[in-house]
Amino acid sequence: MKQLATSFMLFLFAFALHAQVAKSPDRAEGEGPFSQLIIRGVTLINGNGAPPVGPVDIVVENNIIRQVSVVGYPGVPIDPKSRPALKAGGKELDCTGKYLLPGFIDMHGHIGGQAQGADAEYVFKLWMGHGITTIRDPSAGNGLNWVLEHKRRSAANEITAPRIFAYTAFGMGSETPIANAEQARAWVRKNAQNGADGIKFFGAAPEIMQAALEENKKLGLRSACHHAQMDVARWNVLNSARAGLTSMEHWYGLPEALFADRTVQDYPVDYNYANEQNRFEEAGRLWKQAAPPYSEHWNKVMQELLDLDFTLDPTFNIYEANRDLMRARRAEWHEEYTLPSLWRFYMPSRVSHGSYWHSWGTEQEVTWRENYRLWMAFIKEYKNRGGRVTAGSDSGFIYQLYGFAYIRELEMLREAGFHPLEVIRSATLNGAEALGVADKLGTIEVGKLADMVVVDENPLENLQVLYGTGAIKLDANNEVVRVGGVHYTIKDGIIYDAKQLLADVRRMVAQSKQKDDFEIVQPGVKKDGE
Repeated sequence: MKQLATSFMLFLFAFALHAQVAKSPDRAEGEGPFSQLIIRGVTLINGNGAPPVGPVDIVVENNIIRQVSVVGYPGVPIDPKSRPALKAGGKELDCTGKYLLPGFIDMHGHIGGQAQGADAEYVFKLWMGHGITTIRDPSAGNGLNWVLEHKRRSAANEITAPRIFAYTAFGMGSETPIANAEQARAWVRKNAQNGADGIKFFGAAPEIMQAALEENKKLGLRSACHHAQMDVARWNVLNSARAGLTSMEHWYGLPEALFADRTVQDYPVDYNYANEQNRFEEAGRLWKQAAPPYSEHWNKVMQELLDLDFTLDPTFNIYEANRDLMRARRAEWHEEYTLPSLWRFYMPSRVSHGSYWHSWGTEQEVTWRENYRLWMAFIKEYKNRGGRVTAGSDSGFIYQLYGFAYIRELEMLREAGFHPLEVIRSATLNGAEALGVADKLGTIEVGKLADMVVVDENPLENLQVLYGTGAIKLDANNEVVRVGGVHYTIKDGIIYDAKQLLADVRRMVAQSKQKDDFEIVQPGVKKDGE
């Protein structure tokens, strides 16, 4: 029985993704790289919490930031003599009046799934079109070799894709289920030899988790965990963090660590974990069973996680449909950006993971709203006390679409009480620190790589301008207009037209709809003429 939970979770994950999706084609987009690139006249919003400053010129040489210079004052013409000089063969990018941020890091980015019909090109372009230049693939659902091939090709800029960090699902590829500590350590060593960047855990017997996490830490690799209910009663987030886990996903395992008057979630006697309607409805009642905010036990658990320099990656967005199903179903980007196969995957189903909408109404949504209130209170206070909180999306499930869901995650961090500058730090520097690459990514600093996001509007005023669909605004003539959307995504010094990448996605979706004679209809509604 020791391996039951791990095997069950791997089965569910494999069933959800059905690896492998079509590989990404050779890169046909992007301008550069250049021997020298100068980005002129931007307002810089850095990932370190500093306020905006500009106008700024940023000099990049061979993908390394060499100079970040304030070249004037707002509203005052810039003296050309104060600006860095362009060398022969260099490229100037005039971004006067625009805003520049470090490239975004999605800490929970599954690279599509065959069940969803989301091939790599579709997913990558949605991410890059939203300024996401780095992703952590938790579980390497298309297979480690497949993911490592795309990681290598992305690093060489042979494909249009973010940087990839591959975190293999614990036990993946093992010829037999991992049943003891010795087998766990051996698998971890082999995983490192295979080139993985880390491990994604779902939980296992305590002695197996202890051995695997200790070995992984010894090898210098990082880790993430979704503390699934099948083992969380014996091993919660505190156990994992003490053993060497570097980050947790979602919130499973955290309320259980906060239990003060029980040791097991208050499951109904007819509960069945394999019934996802059951599973997620009861998950909405979990935070109410934990110690209340700011109580002695609540503070004690938080302080221990802080002392362990532990990272929280909440992925608020992926459960948002639980508190407002109609909003998630009716998101304005579904019509043009959601593939027919992905929409079918979202429909109420007892098979498709995260499609449990057989009977979901006011009572469930109200319960989940309270769940969010308590969850967000912990995340906000963890941030306030110096803890690291990152941004991740877990897209491809529960009506959450790649790229768009990541921007929604930023909005939800804002809802949790983060200042917009703290939101940007979670999306950039904090992610780089959690991945162990803050010396290369996460801020716009001399010596770092040239991963950047350029936006026409100020995202600190309204994070919605980062959506590919932009934000609604009244112009000077009192006309309703759409503004925003990422203008340029720069990765490794290569300039991508983000709007063109999203246009490519719209074309893919339109072609798929035409092929299938498909139109989006809501659950239980028939297409005209049927």
